[in-house]
Amino acid sequence: MEMEYLILGYVAFLLFVVYDINSIIMKIKLLYCCFLLGVILITVSTIGIVITNWNITRLEVITAGIFGVLSVLFLTLLIYTLFFALPFKDTYIEVEDSRKVCQSGVYALCRHPGVLWFIGFYFSLGLALKIPLLMIAAAIFSVSNILYVLFQDRWTFTKMFDNYNEYKMETPFLIPKMKSIKRCISHFRRKVQCHEI
Repeated sequence: MEMEYLILGYVAFLLFVVYDINSIIMKIKLLYCCFLLGVILITVSTIGIVITNWNITRLEVITAGIFGVLSVLFLTLLIYTLFFALPFKDTYIEVEDSRKVCQSGVYALCRHPGVLWFIGFYFSLGLALKIPLLMIAAAIFSVSNILYVLFQDRWTFTKMFDNYNEYKMETPFLIPKMKSIKRCISHFRRKVQCHEI
């Protein structure tokens, strides 16, 4: 049963790719649910791995506490980045043909900040719970996520956003630089929203 959870998580990323292709080419309303279905699959996969491998005797209080707090922090940042830093309706429901990319807040930090939080969440959770299969899932899902955002960066977003190539020149792909960190902090101080850019 454990392998099935890894496969479920991997299938989630395939559904994300289908969602992107549909958003650009096919525009079939039914397929817009692929993103939500992918989120559900990876959530079920993660919960399944944790429940089937949970062993409280393996936990060390200090390690579990530190990495547990970090995993909650990274998960909060991930949820914020995907669902609150962007206008939800415009991003996931009513996808327009011509849009401008969000360049403020966490999206001033790097082009795919969600990947950083995703990797941080999975590895922190794995270290907190000391579940070997969760660490394997963290590696597989993280690599899948990086491949997915490479696809988005090279194909999806260049077709979806009018100014994506300009954004690529100004903002690092994954690893923030000092300039992008300062720009991110500046946006939060001014409380600039994506739709105001």
